[in-house]
Amino acid sequence: MFSLDLKRVKDMFRKIYILLVLAAMFACKASPANQPMKRVDGSNDLQPDAQQSVVCQYIATIISEHNYKKVPLNDSLSEVVFKRYVKALDENHNYLLASDIKDFDKYKDVIDDDLKSGNLSDVFYMFNVYQKRYNDRIKYSLAQLDKSFDFNGHESFTFDRDSLPYFASEDESNKTWTERVEYDLLNLKMANPDLAKDKETLKKRYESLLSQSNKLNNQDVFQIFMDAFTNAVDPHTNYFNPANAANFNIEMSRSLEGIGATLQSKDEYVTISSIVPGGPADKSKQLSPEDRIVGVAQGKTGEFQNIIGWRIENAIALIRGTKGTIVRLEVLSKGSSTSSKPKVVEMVREKIILKDQSAKKEIRTYNSNGKEVKIGIISIPAFYIDYNDYKSGNPNYKSTTRDVKLILDTLKRENVDGVVIDLRENGGGSLMEAIDLGGLFIKTGPIVQVRDARDQTEVDNDDDPSISYSGPMAVIVDRFSASASEIFAGAMQDYGRALILGTQTYGKGTVQNAIDLDKVIKPSVLADLMAKMNGKADKTVNTGSQSRLGQLNLTIAKFYRISGNSTQHKGVTPDIKFPSVIPLDKFGEDTEPSALPFDVIAKSDYTKVGDFTAVVPQLTKLHDQRMNSSKSYQYLMEDIADFTKRENEKSVTLNEQELKKQRDADEAKSFDRENEKRVALGFKALKKGETKPKNEDLDFLKIEAGQILTDYINLGGKYTSNPVQPQQQ
Repeated sequence: MFSLDLKRVKDMFRKIYILLVLAAMFACKASPANQPMKRVDGSNDLQPDAQQSVVCQYIATIISEHNYKKVPLNDSLSEVVFKRYVKALDENHNYLLASDIKDFDKYKDVIDDDLKSGNLSDVFYMFNVYQKRYNDRIKYSLAQLDKSFDFNGHESFTFDRDSLPYFASEDESNKTWTERVEYDLLNLKMANPDLAKDKETLKKRYESLLSQSNKLNNQDVFQIFMDAFTNAVDPHTNYFNPANAANFNIEMSRSLEGIGATLQSKDEYVTISSIVPGGPADKSKQLSPEDRIVGVAQGKTGEFQNIIGWRIENAIALIRGTKGTIVRLEVLSKGSSTSSKPKVVEMVREKIILKDQSAKKEIRTYNSNGKEVKIGIISIPAFYIDYNDYKSGNPNYKSTTRDVKLILDTLKRENVDGVVIDLRENGGGSLMEAIDLGGLFIKTGPIVQVRDARDQTEVDNDDDPSISYSGPMAVIVDRFSASASEIFAGAMQDYGRALILGTQTYGKGTVQNAIDLDKVIKPSVLADLMAKMNGKADKTVNTGSQSRLGQLNLTIAKFYRISGNSTQHKGVTPDIKFPSVIPLDKFGEDTEPSALPFDVIAKSDYTKVGDFTAVVPQLTKLHDQRMNSSKSYQYLMEDIADFTKRENEKSVTLNEQELKKQRDADEAKSFDRENEKRVALGFKALKKGETKPKNEDLDFLKIEAGQILTDYINLGGKYTSNPVQPQQQ
């Protein structure tokens, strides 16, 4: 996630611009426009445009010259990019044939040259072959629906093929896809025994998939290839095409213009997962979680487009739009059948502040030795900032630090005894916010060190002597706590300001700067180069206010804790460890082949405000005693074991009775387990079909984090050699 302020890289930008202008003068030596494009019948025959070729060249130049990890564009890198690209196209080996891969092999060692020259014809050819195979498989599946199926045999369907070879022949592919169709049909039949209707439902689903395949454009292909290239260099250098750049900036600002609903893809339907309070969807009173959106129309009279089976990002692009405009939705309410007539909901789009994705609080009360202890828990999903509002001088700009400061003020009025900061699944965001947030809890001092590619180190300090909260504090992290989360947690640990609880964090210790390519690649330079490629002038390159070229998040430096340790690779190790539901061997920086290594630099000049070294063994002992007798802990460990078992499953039976028996058992086990968890936490068991009350929280680990902080408060801080002194609030 982007991190550094522009002042820190102004010299780099100046050098980049000079380099790019010079590069533009010589870029046409191997003009991709002069190379023949390979045609693939049966695909959309997508082809790159001249603008993408230019962007490709510039990104290749920027990365090879200015990325922190200097990686030459050579045959070695070419092979890595090739493998990543093929994997991105067909990771599960469902579509391509072994003969296709053999055909592609001739590009293994030329992709580096293609990147330098902007030649995208090779990668587009590979995509078109993939799309032909994809379309052929969907068409084959449609043809199978005319056949009869026997659900009483002993066949199975292997759904996880990523470790299997590519299909040796079309006949082998047909066999697997026949099993796939049978499985899809069996799934429907188990919910609805009318086989004729099930076949019709499946037919519509496959037709929708085919339709969506035919709606792919060259931007989709370009994005896939650029992802393969940038991630081969390092995991966090990324190119975003204009649409994805817009989504990235929504994530950073925590605001957007739309209807105020969170959407997900579920069983080929665009399904509402949550409603933003106060947004158009909430105000309409006509939409609820689990409703399915099946059609979208623009304005009061626009024609509806059916979006069943659509890629979620395409559907969101239709639903999202400029504030003040009208969108109409066709909606199937939760629980209604797929054959029900959808209701039509009309809304006016608004600017939505994503409060549900912003910092939020709760207060939990713990009883310890007859004493009531109040713990405030602040959940922070990301380190966000509305940078446009901030730059414009809006005093009410939205940011993590501003939101948390307001929450802390509220918690102090509520007289809490301690505060837990929950950073689980917080993937990071703005470096400036990580520094400012740390400043809420210390007087002054360094928060993080940043070393650039020239081995020059800058120390970023909190210079504000005010402290928003000085009481007992803990931070809870997990494997998906990354980047800015690790900076904040690491600083609080190094200062002895907070106990760190949870699991080893992600280990993302690199700094990215967001480069708006519209500002780097000047319109006049782009126009001249495209004119040479096309043999004519391009009069449409004025970028205006909306990005046409996209954004590059470039790795330019590494983070280091004030202790001198890098957060790269190793992350932050908690003082008290929790079991991890997330497999540590499958997720994390240390699982990324292209990740930068861990290293150490000199420590910063800082003074610890506390030391938990002596108290941690006492707290760990109390924690372990609770866990040894805790039903919730037992259920958590069983859930981890079940998750691991499911992760290793690769096939499913096609026998209806066996599958039904298995699913009924899984459903019963899941229902019983949920009730066991509820009872263990003091809630009543639910009956079948009964909905869980909204105010009930079964997050056992969050509850335990508050209990550990309560233990620390009860110990009086007497085990800390230099406890945090109370400050005037």
